[in-house]
Amino acid sequence: MDFTPTDEQTAARDLAARIFGDLSTPERLAAAGRETDGELWKALGGSGLAAAVEELGLLGLVLLLEEQGRRTAQVPFAASCVYGVLAVAEHGTDEQRERLLPGLRDGTSVATGAFPGRSGGVRGWGVRGEGGAVRDGSGRGGLSGVVAWVPWLRDATHVLVPDEDRALWLVRTDVPGVSVEPVELTAPWSAGRLVLDGAPGERLGGPGAYGAVLAAARIAFAGVQAGVCAGSLDRAVEHTTVREQFGRPLSAKQAVLLRAAEAHMDVEAIRVTGYEAAWRRDQGLPYATHALTAAWWASEAGKRVVHAGQHLHGGAGADVGHPVHRHFLWGRQLDAYLGCGSEVLEELGGLLAEEEAV
Repeated sequence: MDFTPTDEQTAARDLAARIFGDLSTPERLAAAGRETDGELWKALGGSGLAAAVEELGLLGLVLLLEEQGRRTAQVPFAASCVYGVLAVAEHGTDEQRERLLPGLRDGTSVATGAFPGRSGGVRGWGVRGEGGAVRDGSGRGGLSGVVAWVPWLRDATHVLVPDEDRALWLVRTDVPGVSVEPVELTAPWSAGRLVLDGAPGERLGGPGAYGAVLAAARIAFAGVQAGVCAGSLDRAVEHTTVREQFGRPLSAKQAVLLRAAEAHMDVEAIRVTGYEAAWRRDQGLPYATHALTAAWWASEAGKRVVHAGQHLHGGAGADVGHPVHRHFLWGRQLDAYLGCGSEVLEELGGLLAEEEAV
């Protein structure tokens, strides 16, 4: 395994870091509240980064998403890239790619996914026609069901929905039968509650598309978590270096050093498991268990890191207006989205048992 970025991946990561660093500042984040930063989204669309994802691969996308997480940037970049650009590029027909990808690449279209935190949670969806749960020969059908919250749904022009048989359907959010209701999450994402009542959708991909998209999404959002945690730790290191107590910086205290060191090891574990899963997928190697491993580390270790980052700021960390508190909110929301650690481990154990039985 070689996780060294290519020249193209390095250049794209550096560009993403510059754009997010320039535009996703604490002042702009505070002004945005729970809404998407339109200027930042427009800058990302003009940069060509979303279009480059198809060439950069999932590992390249993870590198870009680390930079989004590091700045807790208020844009649907992760969701639209993994549920839109990559999903359509890999599982769409020639006609779907020609029709959908241009808008997803330049940001004029935004995609998200109504995916559960774990693959066993798709119950309640039904593709229905006049005779019940049937699909017509055109590949189109009516979708009905409710998802309590979908990330960045209020920005989305398209939402990717799995049915009870784990077939994927791409649904426009502006058609009859689709209702989007605002919801407030722990993190300030423009999320929504999705209600479908006989909504039209178009089929995307074949039988294996659901598992592939879900695994890629887990890896991608683990990449976001790696950036969120790295940003939280960077802020904690800076704070404890300049903050003095009894004439000495807080970073000179052994307890502070150990807490920061443990957080650093957790960040590296999130990063390397995500890199390995993405690399294996790009190389065409089995990666389903690796995606779950990355999700587990992002969930379990992510919680520890953002708690440590807030704790190491002392009383300032409890201030909801402090930048480190935003990392805390994002880290906890990503933990919820990826699925709690015990659920992910249960799924991972079941998958390993299936592989052993083969």
